[in-house]
Amino acid sequence: MSDVDIQAVEEYLRALQMRICSSLEEVDGKEKFRQDHWDRPGGGGGESRVLIGGSVFEQAGVGFSHVFGNEMPPSATKSRPELAGKSFQAMGVSLVLHPQNPYVPTTHANFRFFTTDSGDGDPVWWFGGGFDLTPYYPFHDDVVHWHKTAKEACDPFGDDVYAKYKKWCDEYFFLKHRNETRGVGGLFFDDLNGMGFERSFEFTRAIGDQFLPAYLPIVRSRHKHKYGERQREFQLYRRGRYVEFNLIYDRGTLFGLQSGGRTESILMSLPPRVRWEYNWQPDAGSPEADLYENYLQPRDWLP
Repeated sequence: MSDVDIQAVEEYLRALQMRICSSLEEVDGKEKFRQDHWDRPGGGGGESRVLIGGSVFEQAGVGFSHVFGNEMPPSATKSRPELAGKSFQAMGVSLVLHPQNPYVPTTHANFRFFTTDSGDGDPVWWFGGGFDLTPYYPFHDDVVHWHKTAKEACDPFGDDVYAKYKKWCDEYFFLKHRNETRGVGGLFFDDLNGMGFERSFEFTRAIGDQFLPAYLPIVRSRHKHKYGERQREFQLYRRGRYVEFNLIYDRGTLFGLQSGGRTESILMSLPPRVRWEYNWQPDAGSPEADLYENYLQPRDWLP
């Protein structure tokens, strides 16, 4: 597979969407994903799958899209201004899972592929994606498991790969106006093409295949943890940070809106319930303070 194989990428991403949804339905045990096919007026379309009101997941959205157009959106050419005005294809799987139980972290994952024309007849392409974890009441062992699993996916591709993309994740999922990370990070990569198509695609598959082994053990061990109104209210408050990041900084959200994507599918990443509170501060020594003091700044989670 020395040449760019768009069909192979699409087949993998569609299968990944189905595999993730099937696994999440099994864990939830109550609700199923609704399937919603949509067409984009400018070209292409996708399939949104949303699970609502489950026993484990309050809302879970797993979307696939394959869109194309005559002009790259500004969010896609920020680091590649020479491609402004070029035609493009973009496809990807993106998911955000909002659990019911505050002791189960919210998570996000995205795996995407872009291709465009450089103007001299040669295709320009790259992969991007990763996954990150946003706990409300974190368990250290869960965070170590998350990062250990991420590192295992990266190690076959180089000793420095995990550290590079872990650092990128910490820097990307950072709320500058709050001076805090969105959560405990994970992996983030973009503009991946230096290894050639075959190896870059292999790396993207390795990260995509590792998402469920990273997340599901955490869900299974925490979703029956007892909680009360205090924990629920804190979960809803911290979900506000998720909304802030997605609407201010997230490249995927900006790309979808700028490219004329389907608004409902783009914004299904937002939580179903959320709250804000003016100048809220955690009590000293509380579990909520533990999140702020020990988990919302970049750090090395692995020995």
